[in-house]
Amino acid sequence: MNTPILQLRNLTKRIKNKTIIDRLNFDVPRGEVFGFLGPNGAGKTTTIRMMVGLMSITEGDVLIDGKSIIHDFEKAIVNVGAIVENPEMYKFLSGYQNLVHFARMVSGVTKDRMDEVIRLVGLENRIHDKVKTYSLGMRQRLGVAQALLHKPSILILDEPTNGLDPAGIRELRDYLHTLTRKEGISVIVSSHLLSEMELMCGRVAIIQNGKLINVRTVKELMNDGIDHLVFVELDKPLLALEVWRSYSSIDVVALEDGVKCHLEKEQIPEVNELFVRAGIKVYSIRKLNPSLEDKFLEMTGSDSIA
Repeated sequence: MNTPILQLRNLTKRIKNKTIIDRLNFDVPRGEVFGFLGPNGAGKTTTIRMMVGLMSITEGDVLIDGKSIIHDFEKAIVNVGAIVENPEMYKFLSGYQNLVHFARMVSGVTKDRMDEVIRLVGLENRIHDKVKTYSLGMRQRLGVAQALLHKPSILILDEPTNGLDPAGIRELRDYLHTLTRKEGISVIVSSHLLSEMELMCGRVAIIQNGKLINVRTVKELMNDGIDHLVFVELDKPLLALEVWRSYSSIDVVALEDGVKCHLEKEQIPEVNELFVRAGIKVYSIRKLNPSLEDKFLEMTGSDSIA
């Protein structure tokens, strides 16, 4: 079994006797987009800063490709590409000149590699234009290209969708999936757009008050629970409400064109038969899948994330 590309081991941060991050433990698998979520003040950005060596670690460790950030920083960080907050570029230079500047800071970056990452992020037609003429989405892409120059094993993006329009967000999502396929790298993404994280990520870690709540695949989170929220489209919602209450004490909501209730899979045919026998026409029965946002709010009891 492959070793995870990133491992957090009892990662802890205390400032003036206050515990900001409390013994975080989770692994990031290779070759997937991994989401990192938490309510405001949960400690997400602090964790990311410790991952990349921008903030000291009080206790525990971060292992990147098996190398310790604390004990073997240079060998660990060489495997990381990161954009923390916004990518900073020289606006008076072209995109290509910016990449040349960054390439000089790292050994082994060839012209062929530069051309490769430019193609990968789709900037071939604008790479020689000055950055000041770029849209925010194009600057984000150039930032990703810069972070990929040295062929990292993991890419860490802190709020990469900030300021992007829907088309730019979709483009970024597509690029990240392309990276995992073509480059074989892992991507960690933090974002406040939960609907996008649901589409972008294969797995998410959720923290609150500096503590880990859960690490699950998005699919597992969506399918969690023994019952399902079901919508039954029918012609007599108020009658259906009365019939239901004679059948079960579980809450049911009557809508204009049907009823909504929680049912186990085996109960669905029973309820259908119940309504039909009562003279109610049932037009359709469908499961209402919860969103990642629904699951996030259920786990954290919060209405905001960072």
